[in-house]
Amino acid sequence: MADVYKKYNPHRSAEWNYGGEKWKLSRSKIDFFFECPRCFYLDNKLGTKRPGMPSFNLNIAVDALFKKEFDTHRAAGSVHPLCKKYNIDAVPLVHTDLDAWRDPFVGITHRHRATDLLVSGGVDDIWQTPSGELIIVDYKATSKDGTIEGLGDSPWEMQYTRQLGVYRWLLEQNGFTVNPTGYLVYANASKDEDAFDDKLTFETTLVPVPTDVSWIEGTLTAIKATLEGEKLPPTGKTCEYCPYREAAGKKLQAVYRAHGTA
Repeated sequence: MADVYKKYNPHRSAEWNYGGEKWKLSRSKIDFFFECPRCFYLDNKLGTKRPGMPSFNLNIAVDALFKKEFDTHRAAGSVHPLCKKYNIDAVPLVHTDLDAWRDPFVGITHRHRATDLLVSGGVDDIWQTPSGELIIVDYKATSKDGTIEGLGDSPWEMQYTRQLGVYRWLLEQNGFTVNPTGYLVYANASKDEDAFDDKLTFETTLVPVPTDVSWIEGTLTAIKATLEGEKLPPTGKTCEYCPYREAAGKKLQAVYRAHGTA
């Protein structure tokens, strides 16, 4: 069987693995480590990533439209109506590096001195108060019953909290003053309409997210130790990929043994 099937490559080029010149620790990789240290190790140290998932194209479209909308207010130096509604005294930030910070392949970067890990994260948006303080903003789209006014304790929502915390930490490491409360601009699609009629009806709310950066130093140290280690780290408690690999491997080995093949 060929090593590469369609678009899946189980053997990434070494330059993109840990220790390679193009590797860096993105915000999403930090969350990956929380989800499953073993899958994280297989991906970043050994160069075999999980199979890809389909893109959430509707979410991507909402993100793109939000960015256009807030960029209009950025160019005008005006306060977005959503900020007025929630009494947020801030305007979209104007900064020469903003395009790079919003690029997921570039992002805000900082080399962590204690571990020498290059940490990066691509933000959706940043607002600025009259005092110069920055506010981290991320766009989200979903479809849930009721009005979204706060976060719960689901794994996804815990991930959102860590996400904004990493962005805050990166900006602070670059010398900026950042408000400890970030915000999610949440677009919630209604399922209560009488018909589709070629449109979705959204309710947009602003959800405050208290950020915490105290966990980041310890996590970076743990990630460094995992990547430098030679033993496989434990599987994540909720990881479905590790049990699949183990079960599939055992069954395939049993078939090989039964048929005398290797």
